[in-house]
Amino acid sequence: FRRLVSRFWLVRWCCRGIHKPSSAGKSRQQPHRKMVENRPSAGARYEADLPKGEHELQLYSLGTPNGQKVTIALEELGLPYDAHFVNIMKGEQFSSGFTKVNLNGKIPALVDYGAPGGEPLPIFESGAILMYLAEKVPESGLLPKDPVKRSVALQWLFFQVGTGPYLGNFGHFFKYAKEKIPYGIERFSMETKRILDVLDKRLEKNEFLAGSEYTIADIANFPWVVCLDLFYGASEELELSTYKNVARWREAIASRPAVKIGMQVNGFASPPELQNYSTNGSKK
Repeated sequence: FRRLVSRFWLVRWCCRGIHKPSSAGKSRQQPHRKMVENRPSAGARYEADLPKGEHELQLYSLGTPNGQKVTIALEELGLPYDAHFVNIMKGEQFSSGFTKVNLNGKIPALVDYGAPGGEPLPIFESGAILMYLAEKVPESGLLPKDPVKRSVALQWLFFQVGTGPYLGNFGHFFKYAKEKIPYGIERFSMETKRILDVLDKRLEKNEFLAGSEYTIADIANFPWVVCLDLFYGASEELELSTYKNVARWREAIASRPAVKIGMQVNGFASPPELQNYSTNGSKK
């Protein structure tokens, strides 16, 4: 019963200020994290077409962990693509053009104009995009051909897909929430530490999450681990230095040239040539 009561009040606290925008001068929301009005409905909020570059792969995204997964994969695979900056703080993910690609109104979203069948293929959900891209270049090894290795890689990919929202909720309550709610911070801090411990134990005897080979499982998990420190500033809160195997893994992945570029594409603070980015891939 106490747990139910706690959850009830957590929901009440979470809803305050989301459905009732604060009046001018009274909001304690951080200026760089101005939230777009939340609504209980899906679909377009205004009419606007999406830009289209010269390549078959058109990415509409932002340099958040979920967006970085896809740009890292594209760089690792050496595929030509155009990456268009979507400013979610201005609600650009709710344009008619974007919601035609992803009705859920979330980045990243990809359109493949060279998909099998001859018709443009819209793809949303970062995990689905990673699988699709890796299968376009099977020789890359990012999604192993061996059925056992493939299964292991997919397990750790979907581990991230399932645990990512917990890390995101930690960031919300720890850094971005208008009002500090101890219950929310404690709950998601504890779960984030548990997730880090799972990764740390897995990496104790494995170079990468799927074993000895670097795969889309690593690409999916890496930006979220970086986010805890770089964006949330939670190194001390989460005691990140105690996860030695995660630190080793993170350093190894961060040193990869494709990762260095992929982490910057579509970023808020990135140079203009990376904020809206076009590349011929390995052909350049």
